[in-house]
Amino acid sequence: MSKIKNETNSLLAMIRQGKPMTGRQQLWLTVQLSVPAIVAQLSSILMQYIDASMVGSLGANASASIGLVSTTTWLFWGVCSAAATGFSVQVAHLIGAGDMERARAVLRQSIVSVFVFSLLLGLAGVAISGSLPRWLGGDPVIRRDSSLYFLIFSLFLPMLQLNFLAGGMLRCSGNMRIPSMLNILMCVLDVIFNFFLIFPTRDVELFGSTFRMPGAGLGVEGAALGTVFAEVVVAALMMGYLVTRSPELKLTGEKGRFIPRRAVLKQAAHISLPMGLEHVVICGAQIMTTVIVAPLGIIAIAANSFAITAESLCYMPGYGISDAATTLVGQSLGAGRRELTRRFSRMTVYMGMGVMAFMGVLMYVFAPQIIGIMTPVEEIRTLGTSVLRIEAFAEPMFAASIVAYGVFVGAGGTLVPSLMNFFSIWAVRLTLAFWLAPTMGLRGVWLAMCIELCFRGTIFLIRLERGKWMEKRYKISQT
Repeated sequence: MSKIKNETNSLLAMIRQGKPMTGRQQLWLTVQLSVPAIVAQLSSILMQYIDASMVGSLGANASASIGLVSTTTWLFWGVCSAAATGFSVQVAHLIGAGDMERARAVLRQSIVSVFVFSLLLGLAGVAISGSLPRWLGGDPVIRRDSSLYFLIFSLFLPMLQLNFLAGGMLRCSGNMRIPSMLNILMCVLDVIFNFFLIFPTRDVELFGSTFRMPGAGLGVEGAALGTVFAEVVVAALMMGYLVTRSPELKLTGEKGRFIPRRAVLKQAAHISLPMGLEHVVICGAQIMTTVIVAPLGIIAIAANSFAITAESLCYMPGYGISDAATTLVGQSLGAGRRELTRRFSRMTVYMGMGVMAFMGVLMYVFAPQIIGIMTPVEEIRTLGTSVLRIEAFAEPMFAASIVAYGVFVGAGGTLVPSLMNFFSIWAVRLTLAFWLAPTMGLRGVWLAMCIELCFRGTIFLIRLERGKWMEKRYKISQT
């Protein structure tokens, strides 16, 4: 493990020092950064999968209550992630330029900035939690649990924000291993907390013996608490490592300003604001999709939620490679190496397409088993399997859009790709979904999604190959 870590650090140092890199070295560095990032992303989705599976055993109503607000929780997640990225991309550029002192200065200011931001966002979530299920058109039977789930999520949002910030900073410094390990730990903790919080005290048979297993019996509330407790533990560990042990970014033994400076906030806003607005409009579109699905009934809501969670296992490798792309492109541009940036961008995008094409095949073949793990309800399993198989055909092009977006984020240019995402989802996906849902039901909604993802991947590949996304950042890095 230490050998691989040292090799990764040596290869990243070659970028900062302007040394030539062979194609083999570039590929090996891309793989070394991508694999831990993929594991981290998969572990995050696995946590949602665990929640869905455990709650799914309680019945369709419990599953639908979480599924109803899932798009809104993703909206808040996305905005928090965007806020953290505005600072972590700056750090990647500064590390690439070899300016570690300024990188640590940005880190200090980011801690205060994102914590205050997430606190305000969490308070907004608390304020709307009571009315949200009704706004989304949820059945009255599931509104109470939906509201409670979202309330608990909102109360702990600042800890999730610090987790995003610490993980993003470590990844942009080239350390993919620690975030990966801690995200795996978060999954393990989530299982443990859920096991005791969701289910009531019951008799459990193990190795032929029966014993009494204590439990809180909180159901949906227990799933929410189990998740946020796991996030709190990991956020504390992640921030602790970042500020005390990270070779590039540790703050111990060094004085500095934590109050944000205008220039740092302005640059963060330049990167984060388009991303945040994009998450708002994209998740707004997902919420509109929920509104389209909600009248189709509880079975459709639950099947839609389970299928989204199941598909996440397929596309999360793309997001892992996207994280690696952001690091590689950010540090390469920070070092002023234009051609190396182009090679890394292409290598990561086509690697992502290959990996997700393979995952799409697995998703198509094993769709019944994947959905079956999360729910024993046959109607939900049948519908969830059919929509998941529709989506499998879009995975390679979905990968193109995911990883190319990570490339553009690494370059610090987020406005144009955000607008591309906005147009693709609102003009293509929602238009088709409104048209197809009345006649095809949930299958029509997912067919619209499949068509839109293929369109989105195409336009992102065109922008990637044109190369104009490098121009502004490359010129800045030379001044």
